[in-house]
Amino acid sequence: MKKFLVFFTLLFSVVSFAQTKVSGRVFDEDGEPVPYANVILVDSNIGTITNENGKFYLESDKKYSLLRVSFVGFKTQDIKLIKSSIYNLEITLPSDSEALQEVIVYSGKTSKKNNPAIDILRKIWENKRQNGVKQFDYYEYDKYEKLEFDINTIDSSLINSKIFKGMEFIFDQVDTNAVTGKTYLPIFLNEALSEVYGSNVYNKKKEVLKGNKNSGFSDNQSLIQYIKDLYNDYDIYNNYIKFFDKSFVSPLSRTGIDNYNYVLSDSAYIGDKYCYKIVYYPRRKGELTFKGDFWVNDTTWAIKEINMTMNKGANINWVKEVYIEQEFDVLNDSIFLITRDHFMTDFTFRKKEESRGVYGKRTTLYDHYKFDVDRPKEFYKNQSEIYNDSVYFREDEFWDKNRMESLNKDERQVYKMLDTLKTVDAFKRIYSIGTVLATNYWEFDGWDYGPVFSTFGFNDVEGVRLRAGGRTYQSQNDRFRLQGFLAYGFKDDKFKYGASAKYLIDIPTRLTIEGGNRRDVEQLGASLTNTSDVLGRSLASSSVLTVGSNSSLTNINLTSLALSFEPFENFKVRFGSTYRTLESASKDFSIAYYEDEAQTEISKVTKQTEFSTLIKYTPGRKTTGYGVEQFVLNDEDYAELFLNFSHGMSGPFGSDFDYDKVQFFYRQPIQVGGFGKFTSTFEAGKTYGEVPLGLLDVVPGNQTLFSILGTFPLLDYYEFVTDSYVSLHMEHNFNGRLFSRIPGLRDLDLREIISFRAVYGELSDENKALNASFTNPVLVAPDRKPYWSYSFGVGNIFRIFRLDFHFRGNYRSLPDVRNFGMTGGFGFYF
Repeated sequence: MKKFLVFFTLLFSVVSFAQTKVSGRVFDEDGEPVPYANVILVDSNIGTITNENGKFYLESDKKYSLLRVSFVGFKTQDIKLIKSSIYNLEITLPSDSEALQEVIVYSGKTSKKNNPAIDILRKIWENKRQNGVKQFDYYEYDKYEKLEFDINTIDSSLINSKIFKGMEFIFDQVDTNAVTGKTYLPIFLNEALSEVYGSNVYNKKKEVLKGNKNSGFSDNQSLIQYIKDLYNDYDIYNNYIKFFDKSFVSPLSRTGIDNYNYVLSDSAYIGDKYCYKIVYYPRRKGELTFKGDFWVNDTTWAIKEINMTMNKGANINWVKEVYIEQEFDVLNDSIFLITRDHFMTDFTFRKKEESRGVYGKRTTLYDHYKFDVDRPKEFYKNQSEIYNDSVYFREDEFWDKNRMESLNKDERQVYKMLDTLKTVDAFKRIYSIGTVLATNYWEFDGWDYGPVFSTFGFNDVEGVRLRAGGRTYQSQNDRFRLQGFLAYGFKDDKFKYGASAKYLIDIPTRLTIEGGNRRDVEQLGASLTNTSDVLGRSLASSSVLTVGSNSSLTNINLTSLALSFEPFENFKVRFGSTYRTLESASKDFSIAYYEDEAQTEISKVTKQTEFSTLIKYTPGRKTTGYGVEQFVLNDEDYAELFLNFSHGMSGPFGSDFDYDKVQFFYRQPIQVGGFGKFTSTFEAGKTYGEVPLGLLDVVPGNQTLFSILGTFPLLDYYEFVTDSYVSLHMEHNFNGRLFSRIPGLRDLDLREIISFRAVYGELSDENKALNASFTNPVLVAPDRKPYWSYSFGVGNIFRIFRLDFHFRGNYRSLPDVRNFGMTGGFGFYF
């Protein structure tokens, strides 16, 4: 989401002449707006429906002389178009008394009983699996996808803005959007041609990219794929249509009767197929629904055409409008296949009518269908591909031959404009700033400085901390990556440093070797699950905003070496080894242990060699990139499981302890239809053998004022320490489902969140006896009963802030405990 907002900001801050343009409003004889009236250009297939306020806009590259407006219960009106561009027409529809005697005109909430539109909807449900590619065991087709982004609401204030100084030439050609009627300037275009193979026998689908072309970013697969992933494929027959991480109720959903009003408004032949026209609109404000219409065949009950416009009151950020069109064609006189899908979005920082934003438009065409070409199951397995540079640099002849739809003048102009912009210094500066915001790195020739946002930090041991770091970077497909940092704390007057290297040995199996060393100050016990990133550092280690002081930090000297590979997609096996020394970073904190049973000798430093085997499975994870590092497209939107077995060995390099440790982690996000998103995390682990405080499993507390995933916000660091544990975190984000029904709260677009956390753990007597810490002389585990807490949160405050209120469930009598607390967090979410 953050990457998208940065790209959006770039487009915002950084073309064709239609022959017919017409806009206006439709009224009845009493001067009331007529919503959902049909407006078409006569002798064309170009048309639309009026919105809730009776407004419409139409556009065509061809010249038409007649506009027709119609609606059930009114006389059809034909308006002559005396000019190619006519705006703000006011059209009055006289009532048709004869038609009113023959049909029922629905307004407001329609009946769920004795409604012919709902009878037709039930027929669609009964026959939906008998239409489309689901009818066949195997299917293939070609897919052409065109993505375009345009700055909209172009006016003199924008053209004369200082930010466009030196780039004024981009405004030479401005046009008007066919759906909203706003002026716009195309500034980004991406084309992709793919071959799609599917099997309903194996429930598998494979897409092979044959060519990709875009304006200005041809070799940036992360940007290309991220933008494409904004517009996920969807099926209008499903109960919910998911895009922008939201689940909208489909107008064809089996729950649609409870969410939409349906009106049977017309019937006619489309081609040689007789179809009914159904108009639908939301029953309530503020919900994730659409308004629009669809044509459905009277025998197969398959959709021939459908138009969907997002409910204006929908609780979604950064998006003012969504408009969807789909068209279907007939195969063998009975089976309807999708041939065209158009998806348009108006992205904006504000939802006011006059606000400026960016149009995102995706047009997808489908052709050359083939069926029942039997292919083995192995064919559909997605394996790591070797980067094919030629796919992203196809010659013009390839596109002229394979495009399913010719580019108009606007679109052709975009390619030329971006090539020119890349030579303009002002654009280069804007692009550099956008890159920093998106990647957290400042680009230089062959290397990057960063992470930029880690430059400044603070904790009670180091005081103010300054950090400088960098990485080698030629492209996202680099097989080798070297990175490092140098930091300095002004209070402890010490330098810290770290360096790591990775090399991708084999691309198909993603066989990778990596290693590194870090000397730093770290907050141990920030999570129950060990990290495999040698340079990774938790937010708890340098958070400026905290609850009370925190000196329980540790000096860590960590060296690691690992080999990993992926035998199949999203399944990773990693063999690793580490050597670390741990010592308190503050005189006010101790992780010392007794070296003898008589407890006469104390060691303040822990030295440990450890070998580990990790198995990680992330079904549904989407990545892009062919190098040693890949970019995850759908972060936190897939299940994650891993099992880690570690063996600590005494002896090598002065290592102190022998032990075995097993850890299990499982996180599962679930989209609960229109009721939001539920996420659960389960963790379990056990250590076999005697180990000191520095190697035990600390229940992760949180003494910062930030909401940190996986922590217990009312626990202090080291409040609970275990050598065996089970932990459960559950959170449900209703996405405004409840607030949307409360007057006064509905318009604020707030989102309600509830959370529950619990942990149970034990600590052996042997490990308690080993502890010689003077700051934690008595180690406590939640072994009498599980520790638990619950939280209520309000998200989407000012669209970027979340506030959580936490309540402690038990262990309230322990000294200096926090029974209530508040944390917050910033984030960019749709």
